[in-house]
Amino acid sequence: MPTVATVVVTVAALYFGREVFLPIAIALLLTFALAPMVSALKRAGVPRVAAVVLSVLGAFAALALFSFIVASQVNELAHNVSLYQANILTKVRLLKERGVGGGIIARLSDVVERVGQEIDRQEPALPSAADTPKREPVPVEIVARERPLEVLQSIVGPLISPLASAGLIIVVVVFMLLEREDLRDRFIRLVGYGDLHRTTQALQDAGRRVGRYLLMQMVVNVAYAVPIAIGLWILGIPNALLWGLLALALRFVPYIGPIIGASLPLFLALAVAPGWSLLLWTAALFVVMELITGNVIEPWLYGSRTGLSPLAIIVAAIFWTWLWGPLGLVLSTPLTVCLVVLGRHVPQFEFLDVLFGNEPMLEPHARLYQRLLAGDPEEATDHAEEFLEEGYLVEFYDKVAIPALLLGEQDRVRGVMGEPQRRQVAASAQTLVANLVDSAQQEASEEEQPALADDAEPSDTKGGEDEIELPDGTDITVLCAGGRGELDDAAAAMLMQVLEVQGAEASMASFADLEPNALRRLELGSFDTVVVNFLNQDSVKHARFLVRRLKRAKAALRVGVVLWSGPGNDDNDACEKLATGINADFVADGMISAVLGALSKSAPVGLKSTAKRRRPPPRRKRALSATPTE
Repeated sequence: MPTVATVVVTVAALYFGREVFLPIAIALLLTFALAPMVSALKRAGVPRVAAVVLSVLGAFAALALFSFIVASQVNELAHNVSLYQANILTKVRLLKERGVGGGIIARLSDVVERVGQEIDRQEPALPSAADTPKREPVPVEIVARERPLEVLQSIVGPLISPLASAGLIIVVVVFMLLEREDLRDRFIRLVGYGDLHRTTQALQDAGRRVGRYLLMQMVVNVAYAVPIAIGLWILGIPNALLWGLLALALRFVPYIGPIIGASLPLFLALAVAPGWSLLLWTAALFVVMELITGNVIEPWLYGSRTGLSPLAIIVAAIFWTWLWGPLGLVLSTPLTVCLVVLGRHVPQFEFLDVLFGNEPMLEPHARLYQRLLAGDPEEATDHAEEFLEEGYLVEFYDKVAIPALLLGEQDRVRGVMGEPQRRQVAASAQTLVANLVDSAQQEASEEEQPALADDAEPSDTKGGEDEIELPDGTDITVLCAGGRGELDDAAAAMLMQVLEVQGAEASMASFADLEPNALRRLELGSFDTVVVNFLNQDSVKHARFLVRRLKRAKAALRVGVVLWSGPGNDDNDACEKLATGINADFVADGMISAVLGALSKSAPVGLKSTAKRRRPPPRRKRALSATPTE
């Protein structure tokens, strides 16, 4: 509640104090934009005051030149508007004569006309006592003579407020650039003196993100506006320079800016020429430039990477427009970037980074587990295929899928997952494995290609960062089985698919097939190795029992146990010690070690014979000798 109250009070203060906060916000963003220029001039040997003055004068001179050109172009366009009226009326008549859209225009016109007649129609007046006709009122016009001082005040008055705001912004920018280090120290002392490292990092991150956004956005907008202006000039659109400058400025407004910048030239193309070809060529010019800018220039210059999600940009535009009007719309993206940086480095405002940041809030394995919990294996498959575009199947299972199943096992142990949910998660995981069969087959075929060369060694390596090359599993038969539940079966299915990619002939057995009554019916004669999977680390006793049962069923059988753990928890020494203790051929704790153990061609470990306990010798009954009584 205190956080909500703080947010409400802050928003109210920004809304009612917008006359004060809006110039300060503009000045702050201009300071971020001009700070690199001031630093460059200082490095070139220019004194600090001169560097600040030159930077500010240059920036505002460019803005003044931009405004003058736009104003002159608008004035020229206003004088020529009447010349285009005839072309517009001709095209409207042409559409009506051809009946475009089955007479839709005529029908709409009739509807509008009828609605207007219904609005204008007056109800019949009630009969009055006297039927004398009413006299029409005489119109009276009052003409007031204004004094010259009042006329001057009416002209200059509307200009005072914008000029005063502009002057205030210039003064604030100058002082912010001059006192930048002092303001930084004061801010650190105010909010982050107890953690200088975090506060300094937040300030540097904010300055870098906002400055880079403004600079790169300007470069992108110039690269977009110059071809637009040249193309419109070639097509013959009047005032092409005006439309290019407007396209440059309006593209700072997210999403709707380019649409507004294109609508005015399109309307002018409709009015200038009597035909339709100019309109089509103008529309094609804007569409092609938008596609090139959005898909080539912005990714190349990283102009669109602001650290915000696309939805956050839209929500921010709506919020700041409601708060501060059109200027708030222009400032929405850089201001929201500052808020996200604040939430990323200050724990009290972490919710801002969660709401508006573009970083994934859930780790890949947690997101996969959430999809399995929701019973949505299709979306889980989509995430897996995205991972497999750059990684291998063994990496996906080792780093994402198995950790997701471990989360499910933890919930089961804690008692928060019921039996229906456990079965749903296991079924969704099995469906995920089935959906990745095509990817597994494609990867298996790619793995076989390097072996086609006579003297070439396989170039594809597995195992992620350790560059471990998994062995070839040809002519090796492996049975992967679950240990104690449905989730263990899902882990076994994933291991089986990885072994098939390596060329082994792998099969699957459920945990129910390892029950004492069902184990006798399990055909083990065709298998070289059996790998039993456990997601629960406390299953060592059960694993020892299954190892002994399987080795008794087939003496030449290699039996391995996988006690799954998260990535980065490998402990080979502990696994070897545990394997010796439970009489297993190998014990693994990850996908890589499990595949290495399953495809090993070492001889099986013999079953240790347990010596029978010697029964203690029977206690001899002490013979009681009767002594003769005398």
